[in-house]
Amino acid sequence: MPKKAVVLYSGGLDSTTCMAIAREEGFAPYAISFSYGQRHSVEIEKARLHAPRLGAIEHLVVDFDYRLIGGSALTADIAVPKAGVGTDIPVTYVPARNTVFLSFALGWAEVLGAFDIFIGVNALDYSGYPDCRPEYIAAFETMANLATRASTEGRGSFHIRTPLINLTKAEIIHQGMDLGVDYGLTHSCYDPGADGLACGVCDSCRLRLKGFAEAGVSDPIPYAVTGGTP
Repeated sequence: MPKKAVVLYSGGLDSTTCMAIAREEGFAPYAISFSYGQRHSVEIEKARLHAPRLGAIEHLVVDFDYRLIGGSALTADIAVPKAGVGTDIPVTYVPARNTVFLSFALGWAEVLGAFDIFIGVNALDYSGYPDCRPEYIAAFETMANLATRASTEGRGSFHIRTPLINLTKAEIIHQGMDLGVDYGLTHSCYDPGADGLACGVCDSCRLRLKGFAEAGVSDPIPYAVTGGTP
C-alpha cells in the first residue's frame, strides 16, 4: 500500500500542484483545507468540489474563525492591496497562519500514521510572507519531531515537504501541466467578486498571471480585470 501523506490544500494553484506531486511520488494524499473566515471563501467551495477529482483519499475541512483575531486584509475590514506586488510584507499576511495550519496537519498526520506533510509554500514568486521561508519550515519540522508522541516513541520522523519552495511560478505551472493538473479547477484570488470571479489585480492574481505569461501558456480561469503586472 502507498504511504499516506497529508497535503495542505487550499484549492489554489500551488497546493493543487503539490497534491499532484505527492501522488506522482507514490503517496496516498489526505487533503486538509481550512475555512477560517477568509474573505476569499470561494477557495473552500473549489476545494470541496475538486479534492476527490485530484485524487484525495479523504478531504478534511477544518472550520474556525480567524476573524476573531483579525490583523489581515483576508480576515478583517482592511482593503486588499491592488496596486502591485511590493517589497514589504503585505497586509494580506495572516498572523501565524502557516503555523496554525501545519499544526492541524501534524495532528491529523499523527492520527493517520502519516509522516509526510506537503505544503505548497514558495520563496521566489510570492508576497514575502515570513512563514513561507525554508528556515521556518526547517524549524517547524524540528518542533514536530520534538512535540509528538509518534516521534518520541520512535514510530517515525515527520517530514515537512516543500517541493515548490525554490521554483518560480512558471516552473510550478510547467511541472503541474506535466503531471496533468487542470488549472481551470483552481482559485487564487484574494478578493473575488460576489460571483467568485478573480479580480485580476491583487497580489495573488498578479503573481499567478505573471507565472502563466512566463510559462508561455494561457491561464484557463476568467478574470474581472486582466493586464495587471507585479
